[in-house]
Amino acid sequence: MIGFMNDFNTDLERAEFNRVIWHSRRGMLELDLVLEPFVRNSYRLLDADAQALYRRLLTCEDQELYNWFLKKEPATDAGLISMVETILAANRERAQQA
Repeated sequence: MIGFMNDFNTDLERAEFNRVIWHSRRGMLELDLVLEPFVRNSYRLLDADAQALYRRLLTCEDQELYNWFLKKEPATDAGLISMVETILAANRERAQQA
């Protein structure tokens, strides 16, 4: 894990990051295993637009996310498709490094 987890400029940044982690916990183990490691290891490396896209992804229904991450069906939005691919690629890379 990158050593910047506690490197926040403000309490507001820390609170927002904790909120994103909280919303990444979905209650479906399959989603938790995909989303939480991504947000902890990669979210802060994203630019502001990509972070906003990730937060938008979190507003989707669990069943949609499940289908997208397991590639049962694609997202209907190009931005969300891109974010799903970004998350899957980051998690593949993390798994290869382990």
